[in-house]
Amino acid sequence: MTTIYGIKNCDTMKKAFTWLDEHKIAYTFHDYKKQGLDEAAFERALKQHGWENVINRRGTTWHKLPEATQKSMNAEKALEIARENPSIIKRPLLSANDDLVLGFSEDSYAKVFK
Repeated sequence: MTTIYGIKNCDTMKKAFTWLDEHKIAYTFHDYKKQGLDEAAFERALKQHGWENVINRRGTTWHKLPEATQKSMNAEKALEIARENPSIIKRPLLSANDDLVLGFSEDSYAKVFK
């Protein structure tokens, strides 16, 4: 089962959807805005990639956090903040074939679905 997590209107998400559709890969879309955070998938991403990679520190949601929160960030706090602000999670998060891919690149998706 392939699941892609994110926010529908994100440009990177649109690229990922297009790639999956063009390669005729069936997937389920988990929309953070409508369905909220999938904590199990998020915790798995934290364990596999570390909060530093799972949390999008370039986005506006991160920059709106108090500086003290940014400086004291860890995996536990990342989970708390992602519950309240799932848009802080790097997008997309793709779960397929026991792989967990952060972000989108044609190469990384091609490796998962080879």
